[in-house]
Amino acid sequence: MSAIPERHMTVDEFRAWAEAQPGRYELYHGGIDDMSPEPVGLGRMKQSVVRVLEDAIGLGKTGCHAMPEGATVRVDHDTAHEPKTLVSCGPALPNDAIEIPNPVIVVEVPSPSMRCIDASTKLMGYFKLPSVQHYLIVDTDKLPVLHHQRQSENTILTHIIHDGLIAFDPPGITISVASLFPE
Repeated sequence: MSAIPERHMTVDEFRAWAEAQPGRYELYHGGIDDMSPEPVGLGRMKQSVVRVLEDAIGLGKTGCHAMPEGATVRVDHDTAHEPKTLVSCGPALPNDAIEIPNPVIVVEVPSPSMRCIDASTKLMGYFKLPSVQHYLIVDTDKLPVLHHQRQSENTILTHIIHDGLIAFDPPGITISVASLFPE
């Protein structure tokens, strides 16, 4: 593993560097952050979220696609995040795509070390993108679920949800909070 460069990078420079590295990284305001190994519970939760969203998309016939962790979302010229799950709509991207240009729903399942970043830096960053309509933060083993929803260009409504349904409109799908938590 090579050392993480300490110079400021653009997203394009970061992507070229990261593709040649083992491990996973995110870019925050030009600085590279390596992503730590994750506990099994976090992996189960991420898998559950993808499954629930895929099921809802299948029922809603929306022309959208749920993507597991791995793809990059470019926030601006020097910030790129790798959300745990996202939903994009429209034609399916090619298999070799690394960047998701227009996510509609972004989901983070925070590790203890990332909770603050997911609830602040990423919240503000994702909503810089006009396509993002919903940002969901799902903790691995506890409620509530936080649903941030775009209301207008400058207004984000936050729902603190303990049970019931979450409606994502657009793209026109609904999920059950209970279905997110694997047994």
